[in-house]
Amino acid sequence: MIVGVEGTIEYKDPSVVHVNVNGVIYEVFISLQSYSALQKERVKLFTSHIIREDAQLLFGFIDRSEKVMFERLIKINGVGPKVAMAICSTFSASAFATVINNNDVAGLKKVPGIGPKSAGRILVELSGFDAVLASSESTASSTALKDASLALESLGFKKEDISKTLSGCASEDTASLVKEALKKLQKL
Repeated sequence: MIVGVEGTIEYKDPSVVHVNVNGVIYEVFISLQSYSALQKERVKLFTSHIIREDAQLLFGFIDRSEKVMFERLIKINGVGPKVAMAICSTFSASAFATVINNNDVAGLKKVPGIGPKSAGRILVELSGFDAVLASSESTASSTALKDASLALESLGFKKEDISKTLSGCASEDTASLVKEALKKLQKL
C-alpha cells in the first residue's frame, strides 16, 4: 500500500500530476484543491492507493484532512473515486464539514455527478462525520471555530445560524469569535 509520495513534479495538470520519486514516475490523480496548493517543483502528497481488477490508481492530497474525507466518501455505496474526487475538488475539508453539519442537499447537488438522491444518501451516511473532519484539521483557527460553535450552541442558537454567522466572522481566537458572532446573531 502506497500512503505517500515525495519527489519532483514532471508533469502537472488540474486533475493529475506525474511525480518522479528517485527515477520512478508515479501518476497521481489530484483534486483542484490540491492542484491550486502546488507551488513548488518538489512535492509531498498523502496518497490513497486503490487496487482494482483492471488498474492500480493513486489519488494524492496536499492536506491530510482531504485524504480522510476522500477515503470516507469512497466507502459510501454508489460513490466511487471519481465522484469523491469531484467532491474534494468542489469543497475544502472545512467547507464540506459545514455542508454535512447543515445537511445542505442543495450545496452538495452542485458537485458534478451528484443528484438529489445521491446527495441525500451521502449526507445520511456522513452524519456526524463533520466532527471527524474538524478534528483532522490541525490549525488553531479550526479549533477556535469549533470551540466558538460549541459555546454558541450551549447558549441555545441553532447550528445552521451558528455556522453561517461564524463563516462571516474575521476574528481568530475563540473569545473574539463568540463576541463577534453574538453581535451578528442578535440582529437575526
